[in-house]
Amino acid sequence: MRKIQPEISPIEKIKFNEPNKFFLNNGIPVFSINSGSQDVVKIDLLFEAGSVRQPKPLVASSANMMLKEGSSKYSSSQIAELLDYHGAFIETINQKDQSIVSLYSLNKHLEKLLPVLADISFTPSYPEKEFDVFIQKQRQEYLVNIEKVKYLAMQKFNQLIFGQNNPYGRRFELSDFDELKSNDLSNFHKRFYNAANCKLIISGKVNDEIFGLLNFNFGNIKAGPVHKNTNLNFEVPENEDRKNFIFKENAMQSAIRMGKILFNKTHPDFMGLTVLNTVFGGYFGSRLMMNIREDKGFTYGIGSGLVSLHNSGFFFITSEVGADVSKDAINEIYKELRKLTEEKIPEDELNLVRNYMLGSFMRSIDGPFALAEKYKSVLEYNLDFDYYLKFIETIKNITSNDLLNLAQKYFTEDSMIELLVGK
Repeated sequence: MRKIQPEISPIEKIKFNEPNKFFLNNGIPVFSINSGSQDVVKIDLLFEAGSVRQPKPLVASSANMMLKEGSSKYSSSQIAELLDYHGAFIETINQKDQSIVSLYSLNKHLEKLLPVLADISFTPSYPEKEFDVFIQKQRQEYLVNIEKVKYLAMQKFNQLIFGQNNPYGRRFELSDFDELKSNDLSNFHKRFYNAANCKLIISGKVNDEIFGLLNFNFGNIKAGPVHKNTNLNFEVPENEDRKNFIFKENAMQSAIRMGKILFNKTHPDFMGLTVLNTVFGGYFGSRLMMNIREDKGFTYGIGSGLVSLHNSGFFFITSEVGADVSKDAINEIYKELRKLTEEKIPEDELNLVRNYMLGSFMRSIDGPFALAEKYKSVLEYNLDFDYYLKFIETIKNITSNDLLNLAQKYFTEDSMIELLVGK
């Protein structure tokens, strides 16, 4: 049994091995992160096919989510049986800017499973029967969600800060499910899911044989034309309604959503603001948590965050509080914002946040799949692992004066848009 506490050593330097990059026969770039001791890999196919590119609501997410429901060679049941038999898993993710198809598999099963991954990713069939079931399920899920104040706040907030005509601000309604047809998904897929619009990341225990399998299964897929929708309008209109309220009858809690338009992670102030946000509401010991949860008891949880998008970004504060204390909670949030803009963060508090962020970062790169996730989030901005080295230096060296200046520049009370959903 240990009686002496081990010495705590600061994180001095982290060395990242940049992924190996090569191209398949058809030009698809492949980024390989060879790490780990288990014979397992994750393969991510990244397409610039996010919801900003959809011609009407629900198309991008539905096209992505239905990839496993049938393809040119496999039915939905065959896909499920093959994955289950080989202990593998395929995950589909649709985001604002991109869509992702990921396969988790043992190396020894890749010869059997890569043809499945390639077929569902590039030649899905979107069968009518499965489409009808999918839409009905999604409609029912939506009907359940719109009864939740948190969901309503999240949906409405993006519209408030970006505007309904901005691709990042568009929201969908119940009627949009009736307007969606299976050929909408097929047309969207043909436009954006092709080799010219694809990047591939493979992580895990990668060997030369796997490179050959990737080229065999993906290297002959047609490139197709590149449709980037370069005429998308990301202009943000002036919002004169800074305070917004949506009444929800019978709501036991009220959802609070506050924030503003900012920028993405390529902006020189993004890293410093990430540190400032952590102090404010970015971890369990943050000021928002200490005040509104621990001291006032208004909520079980409250937090804030920065979201980076390809053509923009935003800051948000989110919580659900008792309907009877919602106004008090909002006042306390503004109180903490003002404190950031008026007082320097004490050195002991800043050091605590530094240690938390460095430790959290180290946990977030533990293992090849975690490294792939980190690389994925910078690759989409044409950055590399050097970004994280600079981020670590920012965490270690940023001063209270720097953070005060950032707060005064970006976190002023009158720049925030406020939304309350409930009572």
